[in-house]
Amino acid sequence: MLVRDKMSTPPVTITPETPFQDALKLMREQRFRRLPVVNRSGELVGIVSERDLLYATPSPANSLSVWELQYLLTQLQVQNIMTKGVVTTTADTPIEDAAEVMAGRKIGGMPVVDENNFVQGVITETDIFNAFVEMLAVDKSGLRLTLEVPDRMGVLADLALAIAEAGGHVVSVGTYDGAAPGLRRLLVKVQGLSKGQLVEISERLGDHIIDARETGRPEVHIVNSAK
Repeated sequence: MLVRDKMSTPPVTITPETPFQDALKLMREQRFRRLPVVNRSGELVGIVSERDLLYATPSPANSLSVWELQYLLTQLQVQNIMTKGVVTTTADTPIEDAAEVMAGRKIGGMPVVDENNFVQGVITETDIFNAFVEMLAVDKSGLRLTLEVPDRMGVLADLALAIAEAGGHVVSVGTYDGAAPGLRRLLVKVQGLSKGQLVEISERLGDHIIDARETGRPEVHIVNSAK
């Protein structure tokens, strides 16, 4: 999966001369948290976030009158607030590489640019979450099995073959670090087999079962605090 598969496109952009109030209104109407800033040629020159705009708003605790505050806001432009050093990615970047950059730099999104620095789209943390959900087939029912296995060649192939021979169908696979060096954990979702069958297969292969459960679309729990 590449960035182009999950980025938001066509991109919504603004210019350095865009008034502060127009940029904030656009963000709230479109429910964006950040907007790429492009020059008249369409090249990326900066980025502005909703937080940048809110921080730029004069505090009501100052000594200015409401009319003076309003005047200041009408004069404020995006170029006075935007971040000029923009972290970007490309459409052909693997989605996991984009996620690593965003996590490492603690940013919620990146403009996607071409070789001429023209904005093609925007990739956000929400897009990354959606990719994660899709790759793990969260919306599909099945048996979710978490195993701890030796970190060696052929482990996944042996498991997939055994599941197929038993009449099962693997719909998603994930892997991450085990509890100790030399171990990996496999997260597998399978359809067409019972929990007992899947546990028997895993035990026969010598894999250590961490968790085994039926899954489907997750429930949403909303708690309303009483006042």
